[in-house]
Amino acid sequence: MADTVQYKLERMIDELDDLERKGIFTRREIAEIVKQRRKFEYRLKRPSPLKQDFLAYIDYETQLDSLRRLRKKSVARELEKQGDKRRRNKKSLSDFAGISRIVDIYRIAVTRFKGDLELWFRYLEFCKDKKNGRMKKVLAQLIRFHPKVPGVWIYAAAWEFDHDLNVSAARALMQNGLRVCPHSEDLWVEYLRMELTYLNKLKERKAALGEEKENVVHDYDMLLDEERGNDDGSNAGTEVSGKKLNLFQEKGMSILETINTGAVEALPSSFGLRKRLLEILEATGLAHSEEMRKKMLCDMKRDFSREPEYWDWLARLEMTGSKSVSEMRVTLALPQLQKAIQVYEEALQFVPSPVMFNLYIKFLIDAIAPEGENEPSKVSSPTEDYIPHLLVVYEKADMGGCMTEDLACQYVSLYLQLGRLDEARKLADRLCSGKLSDSEKLWILRASMEMKSFTDDSSAPSKDDLQHVLGLLRSALTKVSLSKAEDLWLMALKCFAKDKKYLDKLVETTLISVAKDGGSDDGFSLSSAIVNFMLQKDGIHKARKAYKRYLALPHPGLAFYRRCIELEVDLASAGDRDCLANARKLYESALATYGQNVTLWQDYRKMEIKLGTSETANAVCWRARKTLKNSAAFVAAPDL
Repeated sequence: MADTVQYKLERMIDELDDLERKGIFTRREIAEIVKQRRKFEYRLKRPSPLKQDFLAYIDYETQLDSLRRLRKKSVARELEKQGDKRRRNKKSLSDFAGISRIVDIYRIAVTRFKGDLELWFRYLEFCKDKKNGRMKKVLAQLIRFHPKVPGVWIYAAAWEFDHDLNVSAARALMQNGLRVCPHSEDLWVEYLRMELTYLNKLKERKAALGEEKENVVHDYDMLLDEERGNDDGSNAGTEVSGKKLNLFQEKGMSILETINTGAVEALPSSFGLRKRLLEILEATGLAHSEEMRKKMLCDMKRDFSREPEYWDWLARLEMTGSKSVSEMRVTLALPQLQKAIQVYEEALQFVPSPVMFNLYIKFLIDAIAPEGENEPSKVSSPTEDYIPHLLVVYEKADMGGCMTEDLACQYVSLYLQLGRLDEARKLADRLCSGKLSDSEKLWILRASMEMKSFTDDSSAPSKDDLQHVLGLLRSALTKVSLSKAEDLWLMALKCFAKDKKYLDKLVETTLISVAKDGGSDDGFSLSSAIVNFMLQKDGIHKARKAYKRYLALPHPGLAFYRRCIELEVDLASAGDRDCLANARKLYESALATYGQNVTLWQDYRKMEIKLGTSETANAVCWRARKTLKNSAAFVAAPDL
């Protein structure tokens, strides 16, 4: 290895001598360059060099070459002042050695890491930037190693087309790529764009040079590859209704039709490809474009009539053309909206699915409600007439068995936004009694809707109302887990805050729920919420009485223990010694269940250090080391 590195360094002597002779680097700087290159060469000669080793060497050589160019310009200015222009412009070995060395490093790197596409493209960008004449060779190597990567063919064709100006080579690369990767959407789309771009360049050439149309199009025909055969040539220059159309538009349409046919045959189930090809058609002014558009839409309907995505796209296309709903919101025309609705209605005949209803409803909401406005009740545009139609669509989804949990919540919320509270209540009651009886979101919405009507009302709720809400809440508990009903419980506490009798019943309900599901070790804790409420409403004594009831349950949860400890520690910090004793009891009770929780032991010791004595703190530390299986984690804990 040392002999190889020494041999490479000796081959740099002529270059280094040239740099010193020109005055670009001093002898000390050259010694430092040799030292750095030796270090990098040894890294590359290791049994398993890393990719980062190559990249670091390349970065160093790139920076060194940039410095050399700056120094050379400075030396050239000095020579110009002296009048030695001939020597100033003369090139020598050092002008080429740096680039050559970087190319060699890249060549070794891509040989070592053949599968690293990022490294390959970095190599290609370097060659393209330096214009060292190696692009074709590197591209050929990349294609040989990665023929199944569509991006490689696209990159190679783009370079041939844009930089080397070789249209025939670019077309050959695209066609070879399509043979190897016939299922690549990007390849088909980029191939079509390339052909149309070239045709547009020929059109501009004709306009600039004033050549005859037939000659320019004939030039294009001569450049087309054999795979197009005689079909393209026979289609060009045809006459429709006795009128001679623009030959460029004819040729462009022929190209698009040929490529579209091949793409559809290769990817018959790709809806995204069809959309992209149609977008290209609409962006170009080709002959017979309307007929071709109708044909493509007809084929799409034939192949994707069972896909909800297709119908949603078609409806939005009917209303907005190639623009989105938000872009057309200001100039929305009711006839266009009606056409889109007809498309959705037709879609329901083909695909009566929850997904289709969801897309239909989303479209109507986007069209009815102004941008940034989520409440249809505030709509003042002519589209307000379609709010009843939106309700009809919801009803169709319900009657057709396509009502999902999300759609049901949207349905109820729409009635609420329209201010029709009674209908919203009846609907929620019916949905919760039907096949969506297990829907957690719907039960939460229903219960929160009932309680919100009481909390928003200035008058106090009646006993019957409170009893109704309490029964509804108990029914919801059988369907909804505690972890997902945080807002519901907080709203319930607010609703029953002024009535002690029903508040006590609510607390009894929570006890049953916590005993059934257990407390949470992290996140929302219902028992903690009750204790916090009691603390704010009735003070520490009621809160302490409440938390003792929850602690008597089988599994109150670590989060609840922490909240109770926090409450007692805060009071102990104010000087209440009884609260410190209560906090210790809570820690002991928690450790009986969570004895392997390192953080709990650490918090216990911190409390003793802050509020207790050194003896109690040391006792906690000793017990923790004896109890914890991973005692090292406790010893290594910070701030202890």
